[in-house]
Formats: sequence, C-alpha cells, structure tokens
Amino acid sequence: MIKKVSLALVTLVLLASCVSPKVYKDLENKYNNLKKENRKLTQDNEALLDEKTAAENELKQLKAAYNDAVAQRDKLQADYDTTKANLDALTASYNALEKNSTAAIAANSQKNRELLAQLDAKEQALAAENARLEKLKRELEDRSNRVAELEKVIADKDAAMTALKDAITKALTDFEGKGLTIEQRDGKVYVSMENKLLFSSGSWAVGVEGKRAVQQLGSVLGQNPDIAVLIEGHTDNVPYQGNGQLVGNWDLSTKRATAIVNILRENNNINPENLTAAGRGEFAPIATNDTPEGRAKNRRIEVILTPKLDELSKLLNEN
Repeated sequence: MIKKVSLALVTLVLLASCVSPKVYKDLENKYNNLKKENRKLTQDNEALLDEKTAAENELKQLKAAYNDAVAQRDKLQADYDTTKANLDALTASYNALEKNSTAAIAANSQKNRELLAQLDAKEQALAAENARLEKLKRELEDRSNRVAELEKVIADKDAAMTALKDAITKALTDFEGKGLTIEQRDGKVYVSMENKLLFSSGSWAVGVEGKRAVQQLGSVLGQNPDIAVLIEGHTDNVPYQGNGQLVGNWDLSTKRATAIVNILRENNNINPENLTAAGRGEFAPIATNDTPEGRAKNRRIEVILTPKLDELSKLLNEN
C-alpha cells in the first residue's frame, strides 16, 4: 500500500505541470484518499495501544476475582474444620453415653446424622469453590503471560527506536546547529530539518548540503527495514508568490516532501513500500508565525519514523 502511495505521489509531481485540470484533479483526489488511508493506519496503531490498556485492566479484574475466590475458599475451609470438630466431639460424647442411656444414644445419633449431612454439603461447596479457584488461577496466569508478552514487544520496539535515534544522531552529527533536530516521543523518532538546510525560498529542489543530509539519514534507514517512514512537508503562513507551477503553500509542501522521498529512493536498501510523502502546508506550525524566527522554524521537513506493529497486532488477535 505504501508503495502505491509513493508511486501515486511521484506520478502527481511529474504530471502536475503537463496534464489537464481534470486529470490533475483526479490525481489530487487519489492523493487525498491515500492520505486518509495513512491516517487510518496511524489510528489503527493507537487502537492497538488502547487494546493493550484494556488487557491490563482485565488482568486487574481477574486478580481481584482470584483474591475473592481465595477468601471464600478459606472461609469454607474454616466452616468445614469447625463442623468436623463438632462432629468429633459429638462422636466422643456418643461413645461415652452408649453404655448409660438409650435415649441419649438416639439423640446423639440424630445429631450425628445432621452434622454428617452438613459436613457433606460443606465438602461439596468447598470442592466447587476449589474448582472455581483453579479455573481463575489458570485464567490469571494466561492473562499475566499475555500482558507480559505485550509489554516485552512494546519494550523491544522502544529500545529499537532509541537505538535508531542514536544511530541517526551519530550519522547527522555534521549538521548540528544547521536547523536539524532529532527527538523520540510516543514510541516514534522525529527528524526535523528546517528549509534553510534543504531548499531555497519557494523552491522544492534540494540543495547539495541538504541532499547530503538526506542521504546520510537514508544510510541509517536502509539498515532498518521494519521502520515506516513518513515525510511531511511544512510551510509558514506567508502565501506562496511563485510561478504558476504551484497553487499554494500546500502544493509546495507536498512537492518538497516528495523531493525528499525521491532522494531516499536512490538508496536501494530502502524498501519504497515503507515510504510515504505528505504535505501539511501551514496547518501544523511548531512556532508562532508572527516573527521571522518562528516562521523559519515552521518551514521544515519532518521525517517521522514508526516501528511496524505486526507482532503486537498478532498477539492482540490471538484471543
């Protein structure tokens, strides 16, 4: 699917300046549909994390039920022990009176029968409670193991993303202080490059220095085939004043994102299916647009690296 997105976007860029308005509009609609599909994939990832939280809550409920069952079992055991002690006492009394009173023997015999019936009922209730307790214990162990597996998968993914961030930081050391930031949050790695490192004003052609930075980033991505790569183009809110090849900031941001994808595709170690280009225009600023410094920060390319969660999805769907 990501390969289809990339091909559609490349086709859109190549044909944008030489096709009829209708064809261009159709391509733009296809791009919007692909963008919606990308958003759905992100939502699916968030849903998986929500399902993990639900599994943990269910584990807590099972633990509470298990503890209640243990308390009930202990109470039944205490009742059983008390009833058995009473039976033993009456049996001893019965044996003592057997020699002296037929009437006393009859009375004790009746009490013994009643106590035996009570004792049998207690034993049956205790056996049923022990069976329920054993079932809850097995369910609790199964749920605990499943949650542990989920936690391990997520921990492994976080560790892999931390290692990826460190590798990218090392690979892009030459570009520190040149509008480059790298951070890790919410299980993803964000590589942000201001346009001053990549593009001239109003252009989507990547400069020599910017291309070198993207290529070095690509060298790390080529060693991590299980990472989904989303390239987002961003602008400030100053309206585009260039030639007729572009219709506005959103179009410019899309072409810039696609230009980065094209450089990454030159690396044969990167699977094109892992690449997605998107234009956000001026609608996702990270700073104010009221100052030159803020607008410079908003004019940027963001490369968002996300681990594939196939293994986590498989675990969540097992039960």
